Amino acid sequence: MSTLFLDISRLVLRLHSGLRPTGIDRVGLAYIERYRERARAIVSLRGFSGSLSPSESQHAFDLLLASTRKRDALRRIAMRACINGMRGQYDKRSILLHTSHNGMEYPRYYGAMAKRQIRSVFMVHDLIPMTHAEYCRPGIDAAHRKRIHTALRLADGLIMNSTATLDTLTDEAHRADLRVPPGVVAHLAPGNTPHAPGARPIDAPYFVMLGTIEPRKNHWFMLHVWRRLVERLGAAAPKLVVIGHRGWESENTFDMLDRCMHLQDTVIEESDCSDERLAAWLHHARALLFPSFVEGYGMPIIEALAMHVPVIASDIPVFREIAGDTPDFLDPLDGPGWLARIEAYAKHESIERDAQRARIAAFRTPTWHEHFAHVDRFLETLA
Repeated sequence: MSTLFLDISRLVLRLHSGLRPTGIDRVGLAYIERYRERARAIVSLRGFSGSLSPSESQHAFDLLLASTRKRDALRRIAMRACINGMRGQYDKRSILLHTSHNGMEYPRYYGAMAKRQIRSVFMVHDLIPMTHAEYCRPGIDAAHRKRIHTALRLADGLIMNSTATLDTLTDEAHRADLRVPPGVVAHLAPGNTPHAPGARPIDAPYFVMLGTIEPRKNHWFMLHVWRRLVERLGAAAPKLVVIGHRGWESENTFDMLDRCMHLQDTVIEESDCSDERLAAWLHHARALLFPSFVEGYGMPIIEALAMHVPVIASDIPVFREIAGDTPDFLDPLDGPGWLARIEAYAKHESIERDAQRARIAAFRTPTWHEHFAHVDRFLETLA
């Protein structure tokens, strides 16, 4: 059995900063839970890497998986890895598993692993900064292209979260005349630990949007839909609960949230939502709304369907891939369509909502057991 190394750099940085885990972070935590007994931790910065001893690694994994973050202890762990460097003896069958995009762009990182005969396996979550730069921060397209191209040239293996991501990656490799390393597609399971749903947060009917507020998530569009709902229904309009911190390039959305008087009593913003509170919001919602223009996966859809909560989502290929025909799908710019569907789902007795709930009964939620079965078989071919 090969020794595994888990790169925990992004997790240490974000959790030390007091940030709540995003979807990518939750994947990293799932990998720690799965492989911790046979793994050692690596921390990297700008391509320079350091490993922790087996005992230090177990301590780091405990800290990252704990419900309460010990920020000073996380900082000490990172410093310890920097001091250690990549010293020591390494099993020639060792494999590095890196589940975030951070650091993929530095050839010296791959070189340090190759020098010790450690095979480098990276997870590719999406190519959105390259394919849809208009939704991202300026300059991130060039940075992400460097990450992806470096991984295509130097990685020993890749893990993709969806066939849609693999197809986009393959297209980019052909365009850039680069090889596609050996890889595997493994769908992601719900990232949240199951929680009892708890009491209903508010009495009024409401819908939930879940995710960082950024342009591709289409919050601005949905807020205009909600303004029209308020104009038509007044106090009877359902509430919209926006869960996620404020991101980038979304000043128009922030203006709507902060200054639109029509939305002040109707839109609820939850920028720092615990897993327990998120479970309560989702469980009692009329539906999860997911009007994104582009995604690499769409974990909130899986999380909602796993809780038997209906989903109304953009009609994009990756959502069809991971959820089949279970949700209701709409064009992300079909204002009248979204308006009509939300009004229908908001009714106490909703034929449309009941029909989806019947479909949800047949939906099979992806599991981490299945994900890691695919990954383990792939890793065996490398080792």
